[in-house]
Amino acid sequence: MRYTIVIEKSPRNYAAYVPDLPGCVATGASEAEVIDEIREAIQFHIESLREHDEAVPKPRCTAAVVDVLAAAG
Repeated sequence: MRYTIVIEKSPRNYAAYVPDLPGCVATGASEAEVIDEIREAIQFHIESLREHDEAVPKPRCTAAVVDVLAAAG
């Protein structure tokens, strides 16, 4: 499965979360590290859902980056 992740940069590290899997989060020192960490977190999250006989949400979210011109002023 392919889940969309959101990566945020903070002053000291990176954080990531999965919109389709509430509570599934990870942090890392670099963008590459947080991607590895969130991949592992997703696997553990899905394993936990299955162990508790809960439904595994199908990936639904997508993401896009848009350019926005700054308003004059």
